[in-house]
Amino acid sequence: MSSHQGTAGRSADGSAGDADYGRIGGGYTSYRQPEPQIEAAIRDALGDVRTVLNVGAGAGSYEPRDLEVTAVEPSAQMRAQRPAGRVEAVDATAQDLPFDDDTFDAAMATFTVHQWPDLSAGLTEVRRVTRGPVVVLTCDPTLLQKFWLYEYAPEAIDVEAGRYPPVDAIVSALGGGMVMSLPIPLLCTDGFGEAYYGRPERLLDPGARKANSAWSFVPPEVHTRFESHLTRDLANGTWDTNHGHLRNQSHFDGSLVLVISPGS
Repeated sequence: MSSHQGTAGRSADGSAGDADYGRIGGGYTSYRQPEPQIEAAIRDALGDVRTVLNVGAGAGSYEPRDLEVTAVEPSAQMRAQRPAGRVEAVDATAQDLPFDDDTFDAAMATFTVHQWPDLSAGLTEVRRVTRGPVVVLTCDPTLLQKFWLYEYAPEAIDVEAGRYPPVDAIVSALGGGMVMSLPIPLLCTDGFGEAYYGRPERLLDPGARKANSAWSFVPPEVHTRFESHLTRDLANGTWDTNHGHLRNQSHFDGSLVLVISPGS
């Protein structure tokens, strides 16, 4: 049965994790749109199912249009940005899902588990209410330093690496599964940090950084230094000397992974 326990420990906006989307979530959808290649990988991993639970659903990215979706999102700011045609999201958290055992054929969680205050409890709840596959889109924290951003703002990468759970912890909490690397396309439409691996100028836009919660955990002087150093290196050619090949590289093998737990 459900173990729903209310809204304890949440911000005024309802955000349940370490990031306050009431403060940083405005304009999120201007930068974070579902990337078709990632979307296809998630849909393929869900398989032949009819109902799917999207936990930490945010503005609805990656929700399959051909399935019966139930969305859970604690942040009022993010629920308000769900586009027309998406189901209204339930105000709840991963560790307190208001659903009976085995309610859904499948479940998904995209770019969210690193913000759950209790990863094991949340994933245990997701598995409890899901009969079949659970698909988690996340980043492997051990691979984040591959991104050139580490040279310019190591604080942002380090804080992100400290937030993302080890991939094997996700697999274990779900009762087993496999991990699949997801190469990131050059013109990725979902503006998480590594999406700009070949378009460094885009990260000079404060809005693009605001749409990546890691940047909300570093002090203003890191933003200032990053903008100054990257602007300088783009102007004098240093960035292109060191990383210019990325501008024409079709995909980047970064930290993005899909954890797929098949269920019963």
